[in-house]
Amino acid sequence: MSLYLHDIPLAQAKQAFHDALQQAGLWQVLASETIPLDENALGRVLAEPVWALRSSPHYHAAAMDGFAVRAVDTRGAQPSAPATLALPDAAQYVDTGDPLPDWANAVIPIENVESLDENESICVDVRRPAFIRFRAAAVPWQHVRPLGEDIVATQLVLPSGHVLRPYDLGAIAASGHVSVSVARPPRVAILPTGSELVPIGSELKRGDILEYNSLVLAAQVKAMGATPTRFPITPDDFESICARVEEAAQTHDLVLLNAGSSAGAEDFSSRVVEKLGTLLVHGVAVRPGHPVILGVIARRPKADEAISPGSKEIVPIIGVPGYPVSAALTVDIFAEEVIARWLGRRPAELPLESVTMTRKVTSPPGDDDFMRVAIGRVGDRVLAAPIARGAGVITSLVRADGLVLIPGGAQGLEAREQVQARLYRSKQEIDRTIFCIGSHDVILDLMAQFLSDHERRLVSANVGSQGGLLALKRGEAHLAGSHLLDPETGDYNVRYIRQYLPDLPVRLVGLVNREQGLIVRRGNPKGIRSLQDLAGAEIAFINRQRGAGTRVLLDYHLQKMGISPDDVRGYSDEEYTHLGVAAAVASGRADCGLGIPAAAQALELDFVPLFHERYDLVIPQIYAESDLLAPLFDLLKSQSFQNAVRALPGYDTAIMGQVYLEA
Repeated sequence: MSLYLHDIPLAQAKQAFHDALQQAGLWQVLASETIPLDENALGRVLAEPVWALRSSPHYHAAAMDGFAVRAVDTRGAQPSAPATLALPDAAQYVDTGDPLPDWANAVIPIENVESLDENESICVDVRRPAFIRFRAAAVPWQHVRPLGEDIVATQLVLPSGHVLRPYDLGAIAASGHVSVSVARPPRVAILPTGSELVPIGSELKRGDILEYNSLVLAAQVKAMGATPTRFPITPDDFESICARVEEAAQTHDLVLLNAGSSAGAEDFSSRVVEKLGTLLVHGVAVRPGHPVILGVIARRPKADEAISPGSKEIVPIIGVPGYPVSAALTVDIFAEEVIARWLGRRPAELPLESVTMTRKVTSPPGDDDFMRVAIGRVGDRVLAAPIARGAGVITSLVRADGLVLIPGGAQGLEAREQVQARLYRSKQEIDRTIFCIGSHDVILDLMAQFLSDHERRLVSANVGSQGGLLALKRGEAHLAGSHLLDPETGDYNVRYIRQYLPDLPVRLVGLVNREQGLIVRRGNPKGIRSLQDLAGAEIAFINRQRGAGTRVLLDYHLQKMGISPDDVRGYSDEEYTHLGVAAAVASGRADCGLGIPAAAQALELDFVPLFHERYDLVIPQIYAESDLLAPLFDLLKSQSFQNAVRALPGYDTAIMGQVYLEA
C-alpha cells in the first residue's frame, strides 16, 4: 500500500526520521575541524569549549592618557592646595594602554594636570615636563586596567555549541588562542527536478517555470550553518534522477530532492528513494508541505571513487514539494533540526508572541496548518492579520511577520481569538537561561559547560553570598551560591536564609566541601603561614568584597585571633572573585589573599590551606521544581560532573546534591 495515501502526524513523521538517523549514528556532530581565528570563523559553531590561556590584560595598563603616580604621593592635593610631583621619579607619562611602571598604582588624566618646566612655569611639551601640578588626590588603581580585568587565565570564555559572533572572536583572541575547533559544516545537495524548469535568466516561454527554489533552499541551508551545493536541473526521467541522487550522495551529508514528491505520472521522488534506500514517510499531515518525503539512501561509491573522509554509509534524503512556500517551510520544519544536531547547536526557534486574530479563518481538519500572518501593535494589543495562503505565493513569506500554527483537529480560528505567533522578527531567547547570582566559585564555569550540553545556559554574577540572597529576595535570580558561616553554630547559610528570606520558600542544596586558604606567590617568598602573618605592614593583603562569604570567614577568624582589620594592610582593597584575588597576587599587587586552591593553581601560585567550608546552592522552591532547573539537579547526580570537580584541587563532592533545608 502506498505510504503517500496515509498522511501521518508531523510529530510522528519527525520521530521516524530521527530514529532512522540515530540508528545509523547520524544524530550527533558529524565531524570537527580546527580553523584559524579570523573573520572566517564568524557564524561557525564551537566543537569544544574555549578556556582562557592567558589573562587580559596581562599587565597593569593605563586606562587613560596621563601620568602614572603612586597614589600615596598625591595625598592632600585639593583645588585650593595643589600638589606637585617631579618627573621621572614620582611621575611618568603614559598613553592609554601603556604598562604602568612597577612602582605606580594610579593614573592622573592629562587634562587634570598642569605640565611645568624646570622653573615651574607652564611647559610647552605637556608630555615631557619637569613637574606636574594637580588639584585632586588619586586613589589606588584609578584609571588603571589591572591584570585580568577582562579575562583571567583558565576561565571559561565560551562553551561548545556556541555560534560565534563578531565580539566572540575578539574574546577568544584576547584569551590567547590563534585557532578554534568548530563543527564541520554539513554538506547539503539541492537537486531541482522537472522538465518544465528553466534556469534563472532564461527567456521564458509559455509553460516554462523559473527554477528559483534551489536558490531559496540553498540560502536557508547556508543560514542554518551548512554548505549547500546547487545541482543542475534534472528532467523528469526516473533513471536520470536516480543517477543524480547517487552522484550527490557520494560527497554530501543530506540530499534535498526538490519537486516530484506528489503522486502524479511524472512524480518519481518516492520511487527513487525506494530504489536507492528506504522510504520512511511519504505524506505528512501538514500544510503547506503536504507531500513531504523522508528517507535514507545507501551511499554507493563507484569502483574508482572513495567515500569522503568522515562520511557514513547512508545519507538522509528529504523529498521537498515543488511549490515555493511548501518547499521553504519543509526545509525549516525538517532540515533545520537535523543540521543543528550535526553542528552541535540547539535547533533554531522562532520567538513566541501572544497575538489576537483580526478575522476568522478556516483550516483543513486533521492537518497542522502553518498560516502566515502580518503582525503589528495597535494600542495595547498585538494583532495578527492572515496573509494569502497559497503554497505557490512566495511573497507571502516575504511579507509575513510570523506564523500561526492551527493544530490538527481545529478547523480554524475565530476573530479576536488570542493565539501564539512564531515571530520572524528577532526576539531574544532567554527561556533557557539560568541566572545564578551570589558567591563565586570556579565550579560555576565548569557547571556552565556541562549545562550547555543539556540545552541550558548558566549566567552567573559574582556579588557575594549576601548579595546573592538579596537578589533572590528581589526575584532577580533562579539560584545563588552561598557559603555564609554562622559563628555561633558552625553551620552554613541556614541562619542567613532565615534572616534575608523569611517569606520565601527555598531549597538549600549542598554543592561541595572546599578548602579556603591563603593564595601566595610561587615559592611563598614572604613565608606566609597563617592569618597571624597579616598583622603588620610587611604583608600586602587583597580582600574579597563586603558581603562575600570569604570576607565573612576572614572576619570571623581575625576576630578569634584578636586581629583588628586596621592592622591588615590592604584589608579595604577588594576583588569580587577568587580568580580576581589570584590575579592580584600574580601581578604583584598583593602578597596574598584568602581564596580557593583552584584559583591559585589556575595562575600557577602557591596555596597555604587553612580552613574547610561548605558551599551550597540556595534555590527558591518555585525554580527548584521547574523544568528549567531539572538538568541542574540531574547534573549534580552525574558521575562525570563529579569527577570533573574532583579533578580540581581542594574539592570534596560527598555532599553534592544533598538537601539541607526545604522550607
